[in-house]
Amino acid sequence: MNFSFSSNIILEDDLVLLRPLQESDVENLLEISINEPETWKYSLVGAEGKDNLIHYIQLAVKARESQKEFPFIVFDKKSQKFAGSTRFYDINLEFKTLQLGYTWYGSAFRGTGLNKHCKYLLFQFAFETLGMERVELRADNNNERSIAAMKSIGCKVEGVLRSNMPTRDGDVRRDSIVLSVLKNEWFDEVKENLKKKL
Repeated sequence: MNFSFSSNIILEDDLVLLRPLQESDVENLLEISINEPETWKYSLVGAEGKDNLIHYIQLAVKARESQKEFPFIVFDKKSQKFAGSTRFYDINLEFKTLQLGYTWYGSAFRGTGLNKHCKYLLFQFAFETLGMERVELRADNNNERSIAAMKSIGCKVEGVLRSNMPTRDGDVRRDSIVLSVLKNEWFDEVKENLKKKL
């Protein structure tokens, strides 16, 4: 399949809907941005406060237009509210690999099962529609909540990249943990195990 970055890709199930992030989504995410600045504690690019959120979304949309990334906005059907954002990035169609990240949700949506639904849809699309062989995820090695969430959906730890990127304040560099799911793992175990948790 030829992946089109301009495609209006919609991924959904009974609990969640993911659609392409647009510049007009500032208003949809503003409440989280203003009231929950700690959401971006471990992020290199933050979206706390309206100006930062506008900048965050503009960068994401520009990355899609330049065919480097594919950002989504996440809509929680149960509450009928926008919950956060996630994206595919470092997409390498030739090598059949991509990274899944830049994932964040408002506090009301954490621990609700929303993330597992999102990851199921994203992995399914990556492996079954795009034909990827490997989906990689990374996190700040200090971000215990994020790491636990990735392990709980079946991601395997590959190792830690020491001092591989700066933190936002620039004074300290972070270690990044690398996790992944391979195509055969998705079909052999991860898909069914994750489906049972939905």
